[in-house]
Amino acid sequence: MTYAQDTASLFKALGLEVDLQSKAASALQVHTPIDGSLIGRVAVSTPAEVDAALGRAHQQFLAWRDVPAPRRGELVRAFGEMVRAHKADLGRLISLETGKILQEGLGEVQEVIDICEFALGLSRQLYGLTIASERPDHKLLETWHPLGVVGVISAFNFPMAVFAWNAALALVCGNTLAWKPSEKTPLSALALNGLLQRVAGENGFDAGVSELLVGERATGEALVAHPEVKLVSATGSTAMGKNVGIACATHFKRSLLELGGNNGIVVTEDADLKLATLPNASLSSRRPPAANERPRLAPVTCA
Repeated sequence: MTYAQDTASLFKALGLEVDLQSKAASALQVHTPIDGSLIGRVAVSTPAEVDAALGRAHQQFLAWRDVPAPRRGELVRAFGEMVRAHKADLGRLISLETGKILQEGLGEVQEVIDICEFALGLSRQLYGLTIASERPDHKLLETWHPLGVVGVISAFNFPMAVFAWNAALALVCGNTLAWKPSEKTPLSALALNGLLQRVAGENGFDAGVSELLVGERATGEALVAHPEVKLVSATGSTAMGKNVGIACATHFKRSLLELGGNNGIVVTEDADLKLATLPNASLSSRRPPAANERPRLAPVTCA
């Protein structure tokens, strides 16, 4: 079985109908770093499709924000259980698309499951303060409100976990999602978002709670600039983050930026240079070692 056939079989096992052989000239070509072979061609979202998707996400937000938080947590719980049921297939897909060893892929899927469990508990802990007032027979209540559509721009090295860390918390807080994955790893995004949309439908919610935008830089720029996107969480290079931060500031929207790397590697004079430089080289390739990754913080998605 070729890696392309393996990839197609994984989507079949997930029960997702995805066109992995798009004939469009602009389609993204996905190659596995294992041997460089082509494992899929994915259609890019057109500007009209991006605008329509963000419009759907906003319309769904207007309904989703009124769903009680524990009920929103139930959707996230069901999503986590769906991911758990397909952990092996999702881990294998990550391995094929990023070049990670299988155990790293499975570990990343476990991160998705873990954040869903955390967010489920959080859905019953969205507390506000009760504050004393100087006015007789009055009290002040602090209430947190969802922001709206949360845009997520994720990098190739953790093609599922980064989205999940944002998505699980954003959803229980009453926000909807628009996800622009790395152009290097659209297959992982199609699989994970497909499962989330399936769970939404099975629980009586519209698939618009999470919209997927496949593309390159122009797609990300359209996401950031769209007036209905109220917060952008972006993971990637420092140069990318500067552009996102400036664009968000221009529109007075919030941004969460996780950029670059901050882990130095010291190589001694007596080291085997060929062996020592392999992990370092992989930082700029598509085989990122988790041991040399920076820490990540979960976003706040209420105001």
